[in-house]
Amino acid sequence: MSLALDAEGLDRYSRHIIMDGVGPEGQADLLDSRVLCLGAGGLGSPVIQYLAAAGVGTLGVADDDVVERSNLQRQVIHADADIGVPKVESARGYVERLNPDIEVETHETRVTADNVEELVAEYDVVVDGSDNFETRYLVNDACTLAGVPFSHGAILRFEGQVTTFEANDGGPCYRCLFPEAPEPGTVPSCAEAGVLGVLPGVVGTIQATEAIKLLLDYGETLDGRFVFYDAADMTFEEIPLEPRPDCPVCGDGDTIDSVHDVEYVGGCTI
Repeated sequence: MSLALDAEGLDRYSRHIIMDGVGPEGQADLLDSRVLCLGAGGLGSPVIQYLAAAGVGTLGVADDDVVERSNLQRQVIHADADIGVPKVESARGYVERLNPDIEVETHETRVTADNVEELVAEYDVVVDGSDNFETRYLVNDACTLAGVPFSHGAILRFEGQVTTFEANDGGPCYRCLFPEAPEPGTVPSCAEAGVLGVLPGVVGTIQATEAIKLLLDYGETLDGRFVFYDAADMTFEEIPLEPRPDCPVCGDGDTIDSVHDVEYVGGCTI
């Protein structure tokens, strides 16, 4: 059931409330929604920032890392005073200062096959801002099997990619696009290759937009479309995605019935 907006809420969210496609009922639905943000780093920062500002009532934040000085060039919800603080706690403090309407549920843990199903089941939408292939495949499998929509984003150097998988709607999943992860060491990390500080702001904001549209059931998401962003050339390239009939998660192969069917290391193989 949608929550009623009080006078302060009507003022805070007034620019949403006057919009066709949101309105008071849509805003109340956002306040009644639950989104899980996997990662409170480069991508998670703008996701948390904008979902909290938009009035998504409950934000789950899962991250097992602490704030480091090298994070501050791009992870905009953290500050110098937060160095050494768990990122989930720094994120909670940021949201409390930004919007007291929002409840933050912190999960100071690494997402694994032992906890991902329980985490995903508690939320309406998942936003994946993880920085490794093992977690991306794990999130894909857990969300697809549970029927929970999720947004995927990734960044490196000047380039970013983003898409949305609505789960069990007949569309593709992450394994349709990338059946197997690259071998360890073949793709550099941001720590090894660097990342332009503003890049996650663009990709993460798109992810936050996708989450809000899913919660409002409004517009067209990137389900079935994959967007590449090149900040150096300032170009966006979109490619269509099709479900793969032999996909072990969403296709006829149906080999993966549980996240425990997969070894989420190396090539993330079945």
